[in-house]
Amino acid sequence: MLRVLEESVVERVGDNTPIHVDVRGISATNKNLKELIDRGAFRDDLFYRVNVIPIILPPLRERPEDIPLLAESFFRKIKLRSGSKAKGISNELMHIFMEYPWPVNVRELKSAFEYALVCCGKSLVRLHHLPPRLHQRKKVGGVSKKASASQEEMKRREHIRALELAGGNRSKAARILGVSRVTVWNRMKRLGIDIKTKIDT
Repeated sequence: MLRVLEESVVERVGDNTPIHVDVRGISATNKNLKELIDRGAFRDDLFYRVNVIPIILPPLRERPEDIPLLAESFFRKIKLRSGSKAKGISNELMHIFMEYPWPVNVRELKSAFEYALVCCGKSLVRLHHLPPRLHQRKKVGGVSKKASASQEEMKRREHIRALELAGGNRSKAARILGVSRVTVWNRMKRLGIDIKTKIDT
C-alpha cells in the first residue's frame, strides 16, 4: 500500500515486473489518527501518505446550525420513500434535536426519523414518536442545558482564538478550525461573536 501511494506502482504476487497505475486514493476515519500514532496503533509513514489534503468534518454535536437543514431533508426523503402522511416536525422536537449530543452522528438523526415516521401517523412528528433513548433528554434537561452552555462557551472561545490567529479573516479562521467559511459565519452569529471586537472579548 505504501508503494502504491508513493510511487503509483503495483506488482502481481509471484512477479517482479512493476505495473504503473493511475489512481487517486480517498480515505476516511472517525478516529484521531495522531493519537493512534502516539500509541503505536497506526503507522506514521502511512498517515503522511494519506493525509495530503485533509478534510475535517466536525461531528453533528459541534455544528448544531446544520441540524434543522438535515432534519428537514431526512424528513422529506423518508416521508416520500415510505408514503407517510406526517405533516411536519414540531418546534418542541426541533429544540430537542438541537440539544441532543448525537453520539452516533448523522446516521442517528436519520434513524430517528425512520422510527418516528412509522409511529406518528398523520400528525406532526413529536417527542413521543422518537426512539426511547431520545425521550430521556427531557428528563435530564437541566443537566443537558448546563453541559450545553459550557460547551457553547468553549466553542465561543475556540472561535475567538481562531479569528485572532487569522487576523479577523473568516476564510483563514475556517481553515484553522477545519470547517467551511459559512459555518464560521453561522457560528459567529449564533455565539454572539463580533468580528470588530473579538480581540478584546
